[in-house]
Amino acid sequence: MSTFSTILIANRGEIACRIIRSAHALGYRTVAVYSQADADAPHVGLADRAVLIGPPPVRESYLNVERLLAAAADAGADAVHPGYGFLSENAEFAQACADAGLVFIGPSPAAIHAMGNKAAAKRSMIAAGVPCIPGFQDSSDDGQSDDRLYLEALKIGLPVLIKAAAGGGGRGMRKVKAESELAAAIRSARSEASSAFASGELIVERAIVDGRHVEIQIFGDAHGHVIHLGERDCSVQRRHQKVVEEAPSPAVDPELRARMGAAAVAAARSIDYVGAGTVEFMLDASGEFFFLEMNTRLQVEHPVTEFVTGLDLVELQLRVAAGEPLPLTQEQVTMHGHAIEVRLYAEDPYAGYLPQSGPVHAWQPATGEGVRVDHGLRAGQQISPYYDPMVAKLIARGRTRDEARRRLIRALEQTVLLGVVHNKQFLADVLAHPVFAAGGATTRFLEQELPEPTRPEPDARMWAVAAALWCSLGMVAPHAAWRSAGKASFPLELRAGDTLARLSVELHTDGTVSVGFAGAIKGTTILFPRHALAAQILHREGSRVRVRVDGVEETAHATIADGRLHLELRGVLREFVEPPPRGAEAESDRGGGDGKLHAPTSGRIVEVKVAVGDRVRPGQTLVILEAMKIENALAVGVSGTVAEIKVSAGDQVPQGRLLLAVTPDEGPDAGGAKKAIVA
Repeated sequence: MSTFSTILIANRGEIACRIIRSAHALGYRTVAVYSQADADAPHVGLADRAVLIGPPPVRESYLNVERLLAAAADAGADAVHPGYGFLSENAEFAQACADAGLVFIGPSPAAIHAMGNKAAAKRSMIAAGVPCIPGFQDSSDDGQSDDRLYLEALKIGLPVLIKAAAGGGGRGMRKVKAESELAAAIRSARSEASSAFASGELIVERAIVDGRHVEIQIFGDAHGHVIHLGERDCSVQRRHQKVVEEAPSPAVDPELRARMGAAAVAAARSIDYVGAGTVEFMLDASGEFFFLEMNTRLQVEHPVTEFVTGLDLVELQLRVAAGEPLPLTQEQVTMHGHAIEVRLYAEDPYAGYLPQSGPVHAWQPATGEGVRVDHGLRAGQQISPYYDPMVAKLIARGRTRDEARRRLIRALEQTVLLGVVHNKQFLADVLAHPVFAAGGATTRFLEQELPEPTRPEPDARMWAVAAALWCSLGMVAPHAAWRSAGKASFPLELRAGDTLARLSVELHTDGTVSVGFAGAIKGTTILFPRHALAAQILHREGSRVRVRVDGVEETAHATIADGRLHLELRGVLREFVEPPPRGAEAESDRGGGDGKLHAPTSGRIVEVKVAVGDRVRPGQTLVILEAMKIENALAVGVSGTVAEIKVSAGDQVPQGRLLLAVTPDEGPDAGGAKKAIVA
């Protein structure tokens, strides 16, 4: 039996909060670690003790083994829980914990090493008789040359996946459909893998088209028992990163579940696995399944398994780490109902899923029957550009899949996050899509059904609410109105994104605001009504606002920060601002067509692909920017000549920084510069 009393959580955010809850419930003390960027994060205050481990970059904080071990010693910890991500699947870290006399709450270093490299894991699974996707997994110098990978990909047959051997989460992974894309995909995948995992090793696999990503949750103890807890379907993905997960899978029947579970248990037994782990499979259209990889840690999506089995997986991890046997046998594992989880990301799904950073002005997670929100957020916090863009997980359960789906859509509607751009409405659209609702989503779901999701635009009702709030919150300059017969009338211009609307406003003594529409000046196709809309703010409590527009009451959410109104109504989230005077606006817009490329988000420059004097075309990749562990290829929308370059590889840049400038070609077809394009 291993004994420990104080657990250091070598992680951050929602997973640290999640682990702390179960640890406290079992009577353990907890130690949080944090970087300078996370000094005010909720997990820091939730733990019994907390230790600063370094500056924001992960290699100087959350990936710094020496600082983590020193923090454990300073805080009196005798165990370490790695969470997921960071060092959770690092065999050297697990061994370092053991060498320091700390209980590592996870599998042995040998088991992590056996499955930590995709190439080695596939070779091991092939030897063990577990079905694997046809591919190439040679780790030798010759096998890792770009030329050899190129040739092997052609032998396998396109489409293929180029994948980082040392990591997961979709980083270092590229799907290649055409030979012309292959060489660039190998270079790009290797670069991203080296940055994310400190290893550029790659494997090549046949891409299973219209397959499902189905994984089996397994658990082993130190007494030789290994069981599985059923499957999760994680097919809805973007950039090979999971967006929606559910249990059980709509594509798996009891017979298939038994076969996949047996294969997963066999895989775990072959490496003497102890603790929580996940064996991931691809399920093709014929019902055949193939080993993808094994995650030797707790998964992000573990709550859906907890909902359908009634088990606390973190509690099981702690009990197994303490040397206890598993409390149930395979025959005692039961599944009831259905659970679905979505990942709330600080990203813009309407701009290539570009990661976002910035302040959290308002945060209110949903509550209610069958709803759970795992998060590490609070109002006033900053979403940092240094870490993964996932900020929370929303999970709902129901007696049936459709009940769980409906509850989750409502939970999204009730969750309030103002200040930073996020994907909440996009998630609701996915859950409401007929293909998903019917249980038919494959790994190509987003590619086929929502390839370029359309950003929802404010309607006339939302503009009226925005105008009413703008007035009620004291944002109107006193000289703007003229008063007559108990009312104040004045023009008001508001901008939301690229839309600038001219409004006529009348303030009445009963609090009603009549909003008329003189029409949009730029950027909208919304048809405004001929009559003025009567909007009234009935009640405000925090960010919650009860409004009435033309006799219909409903709830909006709004906050004012830095002279900007952040408003959400009927799933549409917008930031409204009063534009500067026309002369000032014209001055600020000057140069909008000059080919300047600005950083669309904070991040690190990975590569500058052009030099001064180079000729470029619209959409050509000019700079690669890494933000929140994801590489983004940036371009401008003009043809021309590179005039100046302001950054170099390795530079850390804030959002809005000028990266380079292109002198556009002259002529009627030269086009105009655009905001940074994610190529």
